[in-house]
Amino acid sequence: MRTPLPPLTWPFEDLQVPPAEPMPPAASAPSGPEEPSALSPVQQEALGWFVRLRDEAATPADHAAFAAWLAQGPDHAVAFQRAERLWQRFDLLDDTMREGRRQRRPSRRAVLSGAAGLLLAGGGLWWASRPGRFADYATDVGQRRSFALPDGSQVELGAYSALDVAFGSDLRRVTLHYGEAYFTVTEEAARPFVVEAGPGRTRALGTRFDVKRLDGHVTVAVDEHAVEVRVGGGAPVALETGYQVSYDRDGVGAVTAADAETVQAWRRDRLVFADVPLRRVLAELERYRRGSILLADQRLGDIPVTAVFDARQSDQALRSLADTLQLSMVGAPGFVTVILSGG
Repeated sequence: MRTPLPPLTWPFEDLQVPPAEPMPPAASAPSGPEEPSALSPVQQEALGWFVRLRDEAATPADHAAFAAWLAQGPDHAVAFQRAERLWQRFDLLDDTMREGRRQRRPSRRAVLSGAAGLLLAGGGLWWASRPGRFADYATDVGQRRSFALPDGSQVELGAYSALDVAFGSDLRRVTLHYGEAYFTVTEEAARPFVVEAGPGRTRALGTRFDVKRLDGHVTVAVDEHAVEVRVGGGAPVALETGYQVSYDRDGVGAVTAADAETVQAWRRDRLVFADVPLRRVLAELERYRRGSILLADQRLGDIPVTAVFDARQSDQALRSLADTLQLSMVGAPGFVTVILSGG
């Protein structure tokens, strides 16, 4: 049995933040993370098993655990077969094995680096078809953008975000396809201001508030006045200053107190995490660096993280996470990074 990994904690006051550096110019074709993820959780698990079973350290217990995972459902077998077909299609296995024979046997790092290359072939497909691809307003990886809407409302759009605007005579509708935005809304009683994000909508009541759509979850936090949050046909949830609520396709969570400094840290190029699962932390970091970040072992995603990072130093943040948790990182820089246990 593997020893459980401890929670990751860094004292906020001990963090040494490097001086600000200029942001890179916007690319014409963003290559950041996808919303939703390019690989489903099952496909990511299949990639993890694909790598683990080819690891020179794979044990009979690993093979038994794989058999149990495979028996959980037909989608597991389909995902694993897909990984094998892709590998064969691009002849990466043959190349790796030839190199491995010169080195006696392929290492996990060599195998996984080849597996990472498989993900590159489909990268352009999701970019061309993902929601928000042709949004009215969008930011690239690591960028922020502020602008005024036709009614005078102000929006600050966070890194790798996309937003559409549709104003009519009786409704001001904004759609956040992915990412994060801070709204300062001009009050118009005759035209409600509504932000649609995922399965829910937030109605502003003359207010300042933040909406984040990330990794299948939407979080709404109120900085001033109040909003109403509704998911599907459910009852609206009222939020006042200093409170937040999260929702997904399963419904609305509990209303909790919101720390304004934490919620708005991104507006000052800071990423603040307090007891946040590693998978959510990685999803956030994807918005500030080129390429996707995948977990070879989904169990790693449950590790709680408390930390503060400089958003302009996302690669350094990722390396710090890996070093502290004794994890390995391999892949194709700028395209995909796969994280697995074992430093």
